[in-house]
Formats: sequence, C-alpha cells, structure tokens
Amino acid sequence: MACWSAENATKAYLRAFKMGKRGKEPDVAEFISAFAAGNNAQFMVMACAGVAGSTALALVAAARQTGGRVVCILNSLDYYVASKSALGNYGDCIHFVIGDAKTLLNDYKTADFVLIDCNISDHKSVLKAAQECAKHEGALIVGYNALHKGPAGWSNVHEFKTNFLPIGEGLLVIRKGTPSKAGDQGVSSRKRRKSRWVVKIDKWTGEEHVFRITSPLPEEIKS
Repeated sequence: MACWSAENATKAYLRAFKMGKRGKEPDVAEFISAFAAGNNAQFMVMACAGVAGSTALALVAAARQTGGRVVCILNSLDYYVASKSALGNYGDCIHFVIGDAKTLLNDYKTADFVLIDCNISDHKSVLKAAQECAKHEGALIVGYNALHKGPAGWSNVHEFKTNFLPIGEGLLVIRKGTPSKAGDQGVSSRKRRKSRWVVKIDKWTGEEHVFRITSPLPEEIKS
C-alpha cells in the first residue's frame, strides 16, 4: 500500500455515502470505504456472514477511487442471489466467490485489504486465515461487528498490530508490521504510533464523527 491519502479517503467516504443511503449501518460503511481508499487499497477481499450489503458498497466506492478490485466470499448460492438483488448494478463491480472463507482466503495472498464480518461462522478461524492471507508488509485486515467478540476472537500474534475502534458494532483493525524484538516490543509499539483515530459523538444530533489525528495528543482532552 502507498502512504495515507486524505483525498482518496474523503472522496471514497462521500461516494459511499451517496451509494449506501439504503444501508443499515452507513456510518460503518463510510468509514470502511475511507479507510480502504485512504490506504490506497488495490485488491480488496471481504468475507460476509450473510447477504452482502452496505459494507460491500463501501469497498466498491473505495475501488472506484483507487482503481482497485473487489472479491466477496459468500457461503451459499442463496446469499449470492440475494446479494446481487440487494446491490443492484453495483453487484457487477464485485467478483463473487461461493465457499468456505477459511479455505478460500488462502487463494488471495496478494490482497492488501481484507474485510471480515465477525458474525461469520467460526469467526476466530476466519480471522486467523485472513492473517495468513495478508502477511505481506502493509496489508490491512478489518473486522466489523467485533464489539462483543472479545480479545479471544482473533490471534494477536506479535507481527501484527491490532487496534479496536468503537464505531458501530465495533471495528477491529489489524495491520501487518515489522516484527519487534521481545525486549523492546512495548517501546517500539509506542514509537510506531504515529496517528490515532478519535470518535466524537455530537450531543445534540447523536451523530458519530471520526477524526484521524497525526500529531501527539495529551492523555486527556477536555471539551
């Protein structure tokens, strides 16, 4: 992946907003789209627990911004038919594959953005398979619907950096990084933290606003 592009992220966010007005979780979808496009993802693979919806549209929006492509793994033909119907013409922008995500992810080792629905059956094994799939430097794995899965829901091995974002039903962000030495793991992890995501809730409208802050912040910010 190339370095972060705020322009790509913004354009993909707006495109996802326009495309996904019918989605049940537009805030989550728009954030996923911005995150994928901002990281200039070229090959995006997602595994759905059911019918592909707003999150699939999010990757289509990102792919249109970056010139990338999208593969969607579904576990049944029924979900494929329902997904094509739900996505309309946008379904033609996605390559659908039917089968077991744990096995099929092994076929996409060049993917630089992997999106997993944590409601998928045996989500722990699917996330581990995604980590095996995305072992090259800079690859990103994002799990959505991760809020109630707990830390046992993924393999937090040392060569991956894991962050949880309280957006929607929870986003788990896993990035392949350079392995750190055992004695310096805590220190090097702090040095690598060049930016952070901040979620603010508008007390009047209830809207979620997500900001990426690249400069160091004090431990507590008073509003």
